[in-house]
Amino acid sequence: MPWFVWLLAAAALGAEFFTLTLVFGLLAGAALVAAVVAGVGIGALGQLVAFGIAAAAGLVLVRPVALRHMAQQPLTREGSDALIGKRAEVMQEVTATHGLIKLSGEEWSARALDESLVIPVGALVDVMEIEGATAIVYPRELLP
Repeated sequence: MPWFVWLLAAAALGAEFFTLTLVFGLLAGAALVAAVVAGVGIGALGQLVAFGIAAAAGLVLVRPVALRHMAQQPLTREGSDALIGKRAEVMQEVTATHGLIKLSGEEWSARALDESLVIPVGALVDVMEIEGATAIVYPRELLP
């Protein structure tokens, strides 16, 4: 196969790069390797072998790194996710249905994580989750 056919295949596969899914990116790189092999003058069988080896090497070397990277948690949390795990002070008694806390200098509506709890004013709580504009909290210390 002529080298320019491999180059066209690499361009076609590489155009997928702009979709940000990068599914065919490794095959585009393998097609580039095959284009170089064809440019050197090696026959169609050698080109196919080079393409196969480059595609397999990309799969074996790049895929584990990509999977490891995708499995990592983001280093920073943003928005309301950043408030999870923070300490807050109860401003108005918190029950399973209503309450008010001071969280990061702002007043937030709150509910108790444990529906049987009534958390008194002044108690310190941990934010367990955020549901809309309501913080779901749990007391930091045992309640009397």
